[in-house]
Amino acid sequence: MSHINTHSEENRLREEISEIGRAFRQLGMAPGTSGNISAKCEGGWLMTPTNASLGALDPAEISKLDWEGNLISGKPPTKESFLHRAFYETREEAGGVIHLHSTHASAVSCLAGLDANSCLPPITPYFVMRVGRLPLLPYFRPGDPGMGEAVREYAPDYSAVLLANHGPVVAGKTLEAARNAIEELEETARLFLMLQGHSINTLSEAQLDDLREQFGARW
Repeated sequence: MSHINTHSEENRLREEISEIGRAFRQLGMAPGTSGNISAKCEGGWLMTPTNASLGALDPAEISKLDWEGNLISGKPPTKESFLHRAFYETREEAGGVIHLHSTHASAVSCLAGLDANSCLPPITPYFVMRVGRLPLLPYFRPGDPGMGEAVREYAPDYSAVLLANHGPVVAGKTLEAARNAIEELEETARLFLMLQGHSINTLSEAQLDDLREQFGARW
């Protein structure tokens, strides 16, 4: 019975990854074959395959890796699997990780003069609660394992990071939580870009304290 339940849960996660991928494509958050999604499962992680369109994922072809990162089944995993593993291996509560090249967050990652401690200011309570501080990581060429090492340094203390001239990586306790957080991040990035050139009223320290007390926000 345990084996059946485990298999059923893995299949459910495969379907959820595929559904989320389709939603991101429809929202314009996953152009071409960009972006990757993963979820922790029994015996390892499920990850979207390399060069796969998130809008056309076959649940059966989603990669399954063991705890050491070896391919168990499915197609070869995303070349950026080290981004996901950095979160899973250093953030025990992480159940899902998403990396996108979403338009507005990626645009923010190209701006000069960003606060490296948090690329986006606390302009809405929802961003503070669902994402928290968003540190900026340096630029790495695509596929550079150094990117994973950089994420690993921040993952214990932050659930999301922004890769310079690239895009965001977000971890959540569940895959659904990671999805909600990265969608909130993208919307906040859109608002931030719209507000460029205007004076911004960010949340005050007292308001941030209230969110920390009421919702456990990490800011």
